[in-house]
Amino acid sequence: MSIHEECGVFGVMANRPVNAARVCYYGLYALQHRGQESCGIVVNDDGLFASHKDVGIVSEVFTKEVLASFPLGTMAVAHTRYGTTGGTNRNNCQPIEVNHQKGRMAIAHNGNLSNAAALRSALELSGAIFHTSSDTETIAYIVTKERLTAPSIEEALSRAMNTLQGAYSLILMSPQKLICARDPYGFRPLCYGKTSDGTYMVASESCALKAVGARFIRDVEPGEILIFSQEGVLSRRDHCGKQEKKLCVFEYIYFARPDSVIDGRSVHTARINAGRVLAQKHPVEADLVVGVPDSGLDAALGYSRESGIPYDIGLVKNKYIGRTFIAPEARSDQVNIKLSAVEDVVKGKRIVLIDDSIVRGTTCEHLVMLLKNAGAKEIHMRVSAPPFLFPCYYGTDIDSQDNLIACHHTADEIAAMIGADSLGYLPVECLGELAGGTHYCSACFDGCYPTAVPKDARKNRFEQKLSERTKE
Repeated sequence: MSIHEECGVFGVMANRPVNAARVCYYGLYALQHRGQESCGIVVNDDGLFASHKDVGIVSEVFTKEVLASFPLGTMAVAHTRYGTTGGTNRNNCQPIEVNHQKGRMAIAHNGNLSNAAALRSALELSGAIFHTSSDTETIAYIVTKERLTAPSIEEALSRAMNTLQGAYSLILMSPQKLICARDPYGFRPLCYGKTSDGTYMVASESCALKAVGARFIRDVEPGEILIFSQEGVLSRRDHCGKQEKKLCVFEYIYFARPDSVIDGRSVHTARINAGRVLAQKHPVEADLVVGVPDSGLDAALGYSRESGIPYDIGLVKNKYIGRTFIAPEARSDQVNIKLSAVEDVVKGKRIVLIDDSIVRGTTCEHLVMLLKNAGAKEIHMRVSAPPFLFPCYYGTDIDSQDNLIACHHTADEIAAMIGADSLGYLPVECLGELAGGTHYCSACFDGCYPTAVPKDARKNRFEQKLSERTKE
């Protein structure tokens, strides 16, 4: 089982009507790794909103016929979701659309509010009726409430940010403006760029800008609000500098695509560095370094370069298993169908196996078994993240310590449980090698939370989601 993160957001602001839905489609396609449960696009056609949202991956939800049904528009906002709060159903698909006294609004959000439960309770007591179970609707309610007295939608958002706590990188669309904002800690990434014809693009990751031919301009700063309109781009910095920057370090470890650059740091380089550190801190005599596709490949390359142990492709991933594939109930069969060992490469070899994390240990156990069944002589597991020891309240689906194997067992015990000959984690004090400094959130590893811990912790998503779908 791997860690998952909530979602990806994408926005378009053009100076003339364009096929905004198709642009969003390609942007979401590049962000598909951030969420595979549902997706949606809302296009602004001269103040009229046209939308389509559904459960499924981008290529399934947005067929040629669906994309052809969208009008041209000067703006659009789009979202792909992996829900860390709320169930997997069409009601929770984003962007969320709101009609209120001052006009229309569509909003897409990445992250989790740490005070979401308290805010929702207060809103419900004041008469608000919720149609979804996601944090995003809470944000929409608060912005709408502020808009009733605020002179502009960006001022309403700025006022709302005084109330919101936790992680939120969001894109908001009104009839005349496209607005993006990043929480004061900068937990989740957000950036924008521009195409040669003057169209602005906003995305969770820079890889999505490249996918639509946009030139990366810069990251949205923590606490910053950017307003895109026909008059140009305006930056509001009311909330900048109020908190120490705390980008989620797991963006570099796993969430983001290797070809993205987040806050000036190459994700690929960060993972290479993680592998180098692993080789320094957990050396071992071995014949081959193998990365688990796709999560461990970059770190495996770094381990190989630092250690001098050759790198090779010992595991091959089946890239053609879509969301509609009926997965077998047994986890070992799932691993066998998704991954296959290259017997000629691993047979008789002492293997250093690199992956990004160990959550429950079940997948690692089957990976070790897969390689040993292919004739591997020894398996030395190396993990490019520290052990998960604490829940996350900012958008990662770890909200209970019950299923975290490292909370209950030592590294040697886990190695024995998964059948590995040894196990080594990235030391928590070395996370700066990935993030390029000290301005990152590592609360899931060290328990140092940047915000107040919610009194009513999230429900255990492991048990809920395992009953709904099988995930690797």
